[in-house]
Amino acid sequence: MVDSVVDVLVVGAGPYGLSVAAHLKGRGVQTRIIGVPMRFWQENMPEGMFLKSEPFASSLGSPRPGGGFDDYTSGWRAGRPIPLGTFLAYGRWFADRLVPETEPDRVTAVERSGTGYTVTLSTGETVAARAVVMAVGVGGFAHVPDEFAGLPAELASHPVAHRDLGRFAGQDVAVVGAGQSALETAALLAESGAYPCVLARTTRLAWNAVPDASLSLVRGPRSGLGRGWRTWLWSERPSTVRFLPERTRRRIVRTTMPPAGAWWLRERLADVPVRLGQHVTEVAAHAGRVVIQTRDHEGQVSRVEADHAITATGYVCDLDRVGVLSPEIRRTVHTRHGYPVLDAGFQSSLPGLYFAGLTAALSFGPVMRFVHGSDFAAARIATHIARTNPSRPMPRVPAQARP
Repeated sequence: MVDSVVDVLVVGAGPYGLSVAAHLKGRGVQTRIIGVPMRFWQENMPEGMFLKSEPFASSLGSPRPGGGFDDYTSGWRAGRPIPLGTFLAYGRWFADRLVPETEPDRVTAVERSGTGYTVTLSTGETVAARAVVMAVGVGGFAHVPDEFAGLPAELASHPVAHRDLGRFAGQDVAVVGAGQSALETAALLAESGAYPCVLARTTRLAWNAVPDASLSLVRGPRSGLGRGWRTWLWSERPSTVRFLPERTRRRIVRTTMPPAGAWWLRERLADVPVRLGQHVTEVAAHAGRVVIQTRDHEGQVSRVEADHAITATGYVCDLDRVGVLSPEIRRTVHTRHGYPVLDAGFQSSLPGLYFAGLTAALSFGPVMRFVHGSDFAAARIATHIARTNPSRPMPRVPAQARP
């Protein structure tokens, strides 16, 4: 027996979940969105962090004018980094204005049923939904290299495990990676009194240039993913990615915006040791510390000992890690390389089951890894649902069955 019914249930209240719910509401679709607005950003991003994206590329998807980041901040200038707290406040402001009905619960299970899907909430309520939108964010896809996977949490972790890096004050911390997450984590650690050391496979750190809003036919237009004609295409016309061969799409997702640090971060790492060209070959725990063995491109072996290792090695989509989906759904939905296969409306092979955010990257390209892609995804999903799942009378739930 179910306790309530709804046309669409959105799982997750991050940038993509809020954007999808706002667009659905704008089309008059009966919608429930489950989750605390911006919770992952609040609980799993480090204090003192700044967004790498520019103001124009940091807006959630609004179905009407007035919901963008610039509308909240009244002219945040280009090139000025956005503090995490400011972005959190903007996301909550967006939710209050456009999706005030957000429910601060958790979804514990999504199962198929005769009328669509049955969703169980942490309150114990069961909801019958004609369509479900999975906007679960990136947290569940945090990637830890195999070499570190066997270590206990007190010796190795991913950046998403740390809201307060001050806990490492006075400790040696090895930071593995060469992208923004690794470099900013190292800077924040040093500023918190820790002694970080960056280990990177690349032989040279890459740094993003100071933003330039001028037009340039040679360098190409500016977009949410940077500057360049191809970058503009993947950023502003993500529907074109679907028409490319799968191998090309995988390469685009992997290589667009490769690991690099923001220009404003460079001087903050001046006193942080950085060891380049280091490939991790072996990791072990010894006497309460982590011992990391590396080999450089000339074959020279080195060893680093630390009190803790933080593997800032990104996120890898794997639908099997979305535990709220029933085993039957995970077994049935078509996937490629861990990603669900989606149609032009972000719908999976199971009618009425949609995916937004990182899980849509193989179908719609690298912009789905960033906030900038939320408006396109939300508009497409809302349009598809409104056209293919028009509201129809659903079975009434007896009053005594409602919570």
